[in-house]
Amino acid sequence: MGKLKLTILGSGTSQGIPMIACSCHVCTSTDPRDNRLRCSALVEWNGENFVIDSGPDFRQQMLREKVQSLKAILFTHEHKDHVAGLDDVRAFNFKEGRDMEVYCTPQVEKALRREFHYVFEENTYPGIPKLKIHTMRNESFDLGSGRMITPVRVWHYKMEVFGFRIGQLAYITDAKTVDVHEIQKLKGVDVLIVNCLRREEHISHFNLEEALAFIAQVQPKKAYLTHISHMFGTHEEIERMLPPNIEVAFDGQVFEFDSE
Repeated sequence: MGKLKLTILGSGTSQGIPMIACSCHVCTSTDPRDNRLRCSALVEWNGENFVIDSGPDFRQQMLREKVQSLKAILFTHEHKDHVAGLDDVRAFNFKEGRDMEVYCTPQVEKALRREFHYVFEENTYPGIPKLKIHTMRNESFDLGSGRMITPVRVWHYKMEVFGFRIGQLAYITDAKTVDVHEIQKLKGVDVLIVNCLRREEHISHFNLEEALAFIAQVQPKKAYLTHISHMFGTHEEIERMLPPNIEVAFDGQVFEFDSE
């Protein structure tokens, strides 16, 4: 039996909270839980660190959590708010003297090769990130030392996105629809962390009604909402809308489990 710890690096949507040039009551809130960086999570598993996504706030998130070592990045999908900070893995390359392990689908790899073309060119510039890409498909895989990850495919409008089940924990972001057989992968989890953008309907994200219905299908012991928009309300306002077994995630929140 080992230890699994997940830290919410960011719980905000693509523009974060506060949003640039916005003076709404959410963006000007003095509650620190209403400061939301772009959506990402840090997993510490038996002494090694992994991150789910490396968005535009990756550097700030690594500094805030005082991360000294990072083994791998698992990408959910290729949108900029989930990949834009990849260049900053250079610090870990230098300190640890090895390539960064990257797990992603062929579609995400295609986007990384386009957005970070200088990393993959034949004649590279000194000091660029060093990556080792592992192709991820819709089947469980081993991160090393028996650390099994189960991808869970969801749809972000028409885009394929992968969430992850790690033991009794599941992390799903940027979902709008989920096939029934993928929901079955989530049965029995203790904690489900899932995106919930706002109350109003959105083309590619769960709104509150949809997130609650999804949680009811999965039936976790506890659920937490992430990928929050300033249009949803303050942390305190959102919590008043929720049943007792569902809470709003916040940046820096920590979950700890025993893992096999």
